[in-house]
Amino acid sequence: MNTVTLSERNDVQPTRISPQTMDFYALRKGQGHKYDHGHALVVSGGAGRTGAARLAARAALRSGAGAVTLAVPPDASVEVACQITAVMQTPLPDSDALRETLEDGRISAVCIGPGLGLGPAQAALVKEVLLSGKPCVLDADALTLIAREDALRRMIGEGCILTPHGGEFARLFPDAPDETDKPALCAWASRQIGGVVLLKGATTSIAHPDGRAAVHDGTGTRSVPWLATAGAGDVLSGIITGLVARGHDPFEAAAYASWLHVEAALTLGPGLIAEDLVETLPAVFKHLSL
Repeated sequence: MNTVTLSERNDVQPTRISPQTMDFYALRKGQGHKYDHGHALVVSGGAGRTGAARLAARAALRSGAGAVTLAVPPDASVEVACQITAVMQTPLPDSDALRETLEDGRISAVCIGPGLGLGPAQAALVKEVLLSGKPCVLDADALTLIAREDALRRMIGEGCILTPHGGEFARLFPDAPDETDKPALCAWASRQIGGVVLLKGATTSIAHPDGRAAVHDGTGTRSVPWLATAGAGDVLSGIITGLVARGHDPFEAAAYASWLHVEAALTLGPGLIAEDLVETLPAVFKHLSL
């Protein structure tokens, strides 16, 4: 593998994400009807695999989306109904049903991948989300399906936010340059795939194909090793989805969400689980005077 050259790097100078460098006041929620603040759709996996999508859906709601709906396969409808209250549910028997759901003009952002599954039926669901042209967060199983199928990969656009960890990144970009500069690598990947890429880790890098770049340094005083817990990534995807549903630019939503995610973990401290992160978001927003 080749090292990224300076010209390929395009002199990446990422924004350091913090309330001192970004206008977090932009996250303040104004008056209006619930649908004035967006409607997020989260696609769930089947029976026994709904937890990840439920975490993402609740995080989207806590992030200020006016409404959040889970699209749920029939075999999991009772399982989900027993676990949700403010989040709504709609049936998802197949990709045709998802296409019909996505025709609702009130749906302003979609999250797909957490707990989804990796079969042909799930690939068809990812395809429908991409065909809809709605801003979307692609995580977990959706990333694996995109890595497997070039047809899906070619459908990625600037309204798509891909949130891989290191292993998923390697599957998505097997020909990635041998580059130790994570922001430069993330910028390269974003240009290659044509969407926003958020490369997770202790230091999280975010890049847009237009050259924008940001980084959240989760080391030193912002180190949160207890964030390495099941479901934490699903919460991050949900926060991004909620902010995008509200109308925030996908790149900026990803940047804000990466800071909020870590800030919630710092507020909680050791022993946290993913559900705690969701329930701590109001305290984080209050501390920001939002």
